[in-house]
Amino acid sequence: MKRFHFPLRPVAVIRAHKEMRAREAFAASVHAYVLTEERLATTRARVKELEQLLFAGRGERFIAADAAALFRVYRTECHSEMETERAVFEARETMHQRRAEYIEANRQLKIIHKLEDKARSTNRLENARIEQNELDEFAGFRASRRPALS
Repeated sequence: MKRFHFPLRPVAVIRAHKEMRAREAFAASVHAYVLTEERLATTRARVKELEQLLFAGRGERFIAADAAALFRVYRTECHSEMETERAVFEARETMHQRRAEYIEANRQLKIIHKLEDKARSTNRLENARIEQNELDEFAGFRASRRPALS
């Protein structure tokens, strides 16, 4: 019985490593996307608070210096919100790109595994055929050594 040897084993190892690195990069990009989403939610909450302070302050006595400072903080937070939204879009795009890379690496690895499975089944069939031929030869040899019945 011949021992199975898959000639593309080094390729399978390399593709498995590539797939693992792609999976890790995808996981890191998902994590970064979630963090930017959380940062955006926090920034939006601060903007809402500042809006409420701005509108609540209108019913009270108007102090121009306080209103100007509060409005400056509000504009800074709005600018921060826009930058964070841009970061979310970039993180989402990066995540989609890493997902596509992971899917492609996984597909390449599956191709190698299918080729290995086919080679294993071919090897198994070949070994079974050789074993059956040996059994047939042995049975024929035994039959030829028996005395003939007359």
